[in-house]
Amino acid sequence: MSSESWPPQLKEWVAKCLGQMTDANRAEAQAELKQVIADAFGAKTLWTTDWAGVQLKSLLPKPPPTLISTSNLKRKSNEYIPASNKKTKKTSVSKSSAAGALDPIDRAALDRRAARFQREHELERQKNWRQTNHHTASSSYGHTNSHVFKSRSGTPATYGDDEPETNSNVPNWDRFTIVGTSTEIFKDYLRLTSEPKPEQIRPYHVLQETLNQLKKKWREKATYNWICSQFKSLRQDLTVQRIKNEFTVTVYEIHARMALEVGDMVEYNQCQAMLRNLYELGIPGKVEEFTAYRILMLLHGRNRSDLNLYVGQLTERHKSDPAVRHALSVQRAVAMGNYHALFDLYLNAPNMGAYIMDHFIDRERIRALMVMTKAYRTLQLSFIQNELAFETLAATREFLDEHRASFFQNPNSPDTEKVLDCKPAGAPLATVFEEKYRRVQIKGAV
Repeated sequence: MSSESWPPQLKEWVAKCLGQMTDANRAEAQAELKQVIADAFGAKTLWTTDWAGVQLKSLLPKPPPTLISTSNLKRKSNEYIPASNKKTKKTSVSKSSAAGALDPIDRAALDRRAARFQREHELERQKNWRQTNHHTASSSYGHTNSHVFKSRSGTPATYGDDEPETNSNVPNWDRFTIVGTSTEIFKDYLRLTSEPKPEQIRPYHVLQETLNQLKKKWREKATYNWICSQFKSLRQDLTVQRIKNEFTVTVYEIHARMALEVGDMVEYNQCQAMLRNLYELGIPGKVEEFTAYRILMLLHGRNRSDLNLYVGQLTERHKSDPAVRHALSVQRAVAMGNYHALFDLYLNAPNMGAYIMDHFIDRERIRALMVMTKAYRTLQLSFIQNELAFETLAATREFLDEHRASFFQNPNSPDTEKVLDCKPAGAPLATVFEEKYRRVQIKGAV
């Protein structure tokens, strides 16, 4: 649970609490502070709680000690106290006073944490001031630096460049968090075999510039292998510094889209798995878009139990999103064997959903042909092209050849006139389906 994902009101409240702590109540107040935040995080109310009205019991003024009457004092002064009890009492007093003292290292860590919260609070106020004063100017120019990925349906799939200016430190880990000092913009990915060194890790502000440069390189048609290595290195620097915020989500979302565009399902599945964890932490991102992608991936893997479980956990907000509705329609069409609806959805997939559907669309084409060859005696090649969403007649014929189903009544005629003889084509299609599509292997599945 990183402080980058905390709302500004929570940061202000924490800074105020840390400033009210004294040596006498610091240990108790710090424990209560952690518990209150943990409870709110578990209940997913970090952004809805009115933190200004929350009061730690350990920071409330202590009641004055009860006055003891003179008679009680006299009576107690006359009571006999054994020497051993006096020694025990003295020891317990010394221990209790020692418990109130803090280790110098812990004291320094607490001071650093309090200063950091104050610094983050000040940065947040400055950021809000800049946004307020520059909103009009930014709107008038209408400038955007969003990168547009190629969409198979012809509609652009874009991502924004809203990158938060947050601190990369993680609370409660000040003595162990690495803060990089490298200023290199580009760095090839190398698997860590030893403890990372700060001089080899890029700090947060350098990583932001790295992402901007990588997006430019992608638009300039840089090779995917180089881009992928750079993104994996960027993700590694985020991981070793324990940076989990909206910027982290943006990095994984962009890399996932690039991987989809080139068919790199290993990297896509790694990004998808990490995004699920980040979304569950409550960090904002393109949740609905990647929810739709996950439904399509589960359809690709034919993992019905996980698919039913995942769909059953979707909220009404998820189901109202166009991309999620499309993915659920694909699920329904596959389950009912409605191939006409399925291929219409394939041609009109939003965002980058068609790139995932590419991995299982041939399997569904064979299933559709198995039904069609049982229902018809003959089929025009042009009809098969339109019904199964092939781009050209040549691609349709090559698909039938590849799957041993090119039984044409007029094989020497042009493709525009070719007619498929359905009866002899049925058995080979069933055999090919069993051999090629019965089992699904997904590279990099997590």
